[in-house]
Amino acid sequence: MKGLIRRHPVLTACFALAVAATLFFGYRTVARTLYWMDPAHQAQALEPWMTPRYIAHSWLVDGRELSEHLGVPPDPKERPTLETIAEKRGVPLAQVIEEAQAYLDAHAKRSASE
Repeated sequence: MKGLIRRHPVLTACFALAVAATLFFGYRTVARTLYWMDPAHQAQALEPWMTPRYIAHSWLVDGRELSEHLGVPPDPKERPTLETIAEKRGVPLAQVIEEAQAYLDAHAKRSASE
């Protein structure tokens, strides 16, 4: 083993990095899959802390469409919560939640008719 490291230090380092990256991304994939497979995280009731992206994952809808419906530009750097969206728009939180729920209901009707 030491001979291999001495003869091919760059190759060995690259291999170690590849193994580390595989373990990291593999763990991340499994953790996210298990999280979203839990029925408690599917079609959750809307809460002020939720972001459009979280809602999209929970309800299996397009996050960009939902963001556009709520009047939020799809910016990958900013992930505003429903509460933040309401504050920025200057409307009550209940109104933003109703708009998001209306989108989800309309999507459910579209999915049921297909």
